[in-house]
Amino acid sequence: MSTAKEFTAAGMAVRTAAILFVFVIIFTGLLSGAYLWTKPAIEASAAEEKMKLVDEVLPRSEYDNALLEDTVTLPATAELTLTDPSQLYRARKDGKPVALVFEAVAPDGYAGKIRLIIAIRANGEVAGVRVTQHKETPGLGDYIEVKKDKNKARPWITQFNAMSLAQVADKDWKVRKDGGRLDYYAGATVTPRAVSKAVLKAVKWAEINRDRLFAEGAAQ
Repeated sequence: MSTAKEFTAAGMAVRTAAILFVFVIIFTGLLSGAYLWTKPAIEASAAEEKMKLVDEVLPRSEYDNALLEDTVTLPATAELTLTDPSQLYRARKDGKPVALVFEAVAPDGYAGKIRLIIAIRANGEVAGVRVTQHKETPGLGDYIEVKKDKNKARPWITQFNAMSLAQVADKDWKVRKDGGRLDYYAGATVTPRAVSKAVLKAVKWAEINRDRLFAEGAAQ
């Protein structure tokens, strides 16, 4: 009758290591397979979320190119208060420039940074602005966000629509309390003031860099 083979301490260590190695290979393979299998769905979902956000500032009817494939990677850009690289999207129709869509940050909100997505048409007009992230006081300063603004007929952030440097003087890109033309809610001036400053800076930046940005890289 045969008996189980007895291993020395060194042999047992080698055997255990071999078993662990096999398990690592198997589980790594399974994880890699799961990743590759789900990757297309994850990428499609991410693209859909990006397009939902872009749709809020620029209607798809205004362009006919593959927006998410016509991009420029912006470095950290002081004029936009971007401290990390960010993606800029270029909208075109019949091959002609239509609008730039990009991120900007208002650094001086009441409770910190306010992140924005902005679309600027090729003629310099603001197509749309949306707040994508902020920590402003709930119920007071958060009306800058469309979903939380009680004025559903004309949300505060839509006041920027169609504004341009050609039609609106610099002094008017401020809340009324500061002598400008933008509304604000009593007791919550800091928040809209910060957004207004950031939008004006972004419009000026786009005006200066528009031609270069549309020309950069191969046109899609």
